[in-house]
Amino acid sequence: MSERERFEHWVQGYLACWRTNDAEAIGALFSADCRYYTQAFREPWAGRERIVAGWLERADWQGEWDFEYRWVAVDGATGVLEGVTTYHTQGTAYHNVWFITLNEAGECTEFKEAWVEKPEEEG
Repeated sequence: MSERERFEHWVQGYLACWRTNDAEAIGALFSADCRYYTQAFREPWAGRERIVAGWLERADWQGEWDFEYRWVAVDGATGVLEGVTTYHTQGTAYHNVWFITLNEAGECTEFKEAWVEKPEEEG
């Protein structure tokens, strides 16, 4: 499997978990000592258990959503993608950049996301 395929496989697993919020499947995405940064300057969720708990705390808020993305770079253990998340239930959209680091087992050891909310239409 190529580097790009490894990252695509991981992201598809992430998206499946985003739809189901299955705690066991979420945990399987991340290493035991992973650090998950939900935004710049925030303290990360540290460790698999905290990541699963943090994820599930937000599950009800998500509602219906779509995520469109493209890979910006894949280099060794790190992949970077750019995307747009549209939360239909809330009527909001976010521009996202994800930095994903995978270990040899395909688990994420560090996840950093940066996002900005789409401004309301002026007019």
